[in-house]
Amino acid sequence: MEYGLIGLVILALDIWALISVWGSSATTGAKIAWTIGIIVFPLIGLVVWFLAGPRGNRATAL
Repeated sequence: MEYGLIGLVILALDIWALISVWGSSATTGAKIAWTIGIIVFPLIGLVVWFLAGPRGNRATAL
């Protein structure tokens, strides 16, 4: 039961990271690279994204 809860938390954080990556002002290539890293390595990709991921202004929808 504990591992299932931990898995759900990691899944939620990965989804949040993916939304943040695609909402960032990074280039399309960088967005694809971060997306692949987060999907292939869910925990490690999340930690690396949190420490070194694209930061900056979010793209705004008009």
